[in-house]
Order: sequence, then C-alpha cells, then structure tokens
Amino acid sequence: MADLFQVGDRAIQAHEIPALLKRYQLMQPFLREVVLDRAIADYSCTEEEKTTAVRQFCQKHQLTSPESMEAWLKNQNLTEAELTELAMRPVRIEKFKQDKWSKKVKTHFMERKSGLDRVIYSLLRTQDEGLAHELYYRILEGEQTFAECANEYSQGPEARSGGLLGPVPLIQPHPAIGKLLSVSQPGQLWAPRPLAEWFIIVRLEEFRPAQLDEPMRQHLVDEMFQSWLKQQTQNIDVTQS
Repeated sequence: MADLFQVGDRAIQAHEIPALLKRYQLMQPFLREVVLDRAIADYSCTEEEKTTAVRQFCQKHQLTSPESMEAWLKNQNLTEAELTELAMRPVRIEKFKQDKWSKKVKTHFMERKSGLDRVIYSLLRTQDEGLAHELYYRILEGEQTFAECANEYSQGPEARSGGLLGPVPLIQPHPAIGKLLSVSQPGQLWAPRPLAEWFIIVRLEEFRPAQLDEPMRQHLVDEMFQSWLKQQTQNIDVTQS
C-alpha cells in the first residue's frame, strides 16, 4: 500500500490511521467532524459573512499582522484558503442547526420545561431527629434565621452558605427534595422529614420558571444538535478496506 504522508522520519500508511486515531483518543472527534462535513455540505456563506468570520477568527487567534498570520499558517500547516474555510465552518454549522431544529424549539421546550425551571432553596440536615424538630420551631417562630441555624448545625456542605443553594435546575436536588420544592410557595418551610441517614428541613426561597426567550431558544437548539451529533457519531461504522 502506498504511503499516505510523511511525519518526520515516519511514513504513515492509510491502514494505520484508524489504530492511531484510537490510540490518541481522536477517533470520536474525527468522526464528529466527518458527520459535520456531510451535514453542512449544502450550506454556504455570503461574502459579508465570510469577511466577518475571517475577521473574528483572526481576532480570536491574535493574527493582527501579516507576519503573525504567516507564522500561524506555517505552524498549522494551512493555506490562507484553508484558514478561510476554517473560519466559515462555525457559521455554516449554525445555519444547519437553525435550519434543522429552530422549528422544533417550542415542542422541545414544553417537553423539557420541568428540567429547565430553576430554584433557590435553603437546606438544613442533621442526624439528630430531636435537634431537627427544635431547629424547625426556632426558624418557624423567628427565634433564629434559617441561615444562623444552618451555619451552626447543618452537617452538610450547605452549612458554609447558611443553607442557601441555587439557583439550580429543579431536577438537580434529591428527588424527595425536588418533589417538595415543586409544590412549594416561596418562603414555605417544611417540617423535618427523614432522607437516608438525615433529617432535613427545606424552604423554597425563589422559583424561577424557564422562559422561552432568545438565550433559551439557542440553548435548546444547541441541546438538540448535540444529541443528534452524538447519535450520528455513534452510529458510524469504521471499516478498513
């Protein structure tokens, strides 16, 4: 088999490439880019988009002079034309993403909303049931604040923040805690209840429902794109001829 290319004093042949990609843990990134090349094949950039993409690429890599450009191209073993293609690639990928998934955002948002809502809550945990009930009534009656009790008595890492946690997705806390928070009103204090080896006191501080604004739209498009890309990459068969 003919040599594929020369690396220093080593001639690397085509049949060696898959094993080398696996050895250097580059197979998945390589397959990902192959999938993307196929996906964006029909997407192009306008002259204005091309100019902007190249300018931003050069700014990112601090290619501010002909000398720095020449040195970078030499170091990367690229031509100016290849640099331009590299700079335009993210724009073409974004066009593909928006074309394929922007119309599915609303449905995806409704399916994912429970995982996108965020909460700020206070948590106190102790292994002493009697202490848990005493602290609950102190907080309830205003004898001490939740933060004071958590700082002094909570036995988890939340003690360092006065028991305050978040904002976090509603699905992130333990399911038992998440269930309490999902039916709470802000400021609602829950009496101690067992959870594993702990007795916990929970209070919802703030509920932040997810909104389908522009940042959320982009987040969901990216999420669907990444899920698709992962599946496509995993489904590729790599064979040697």
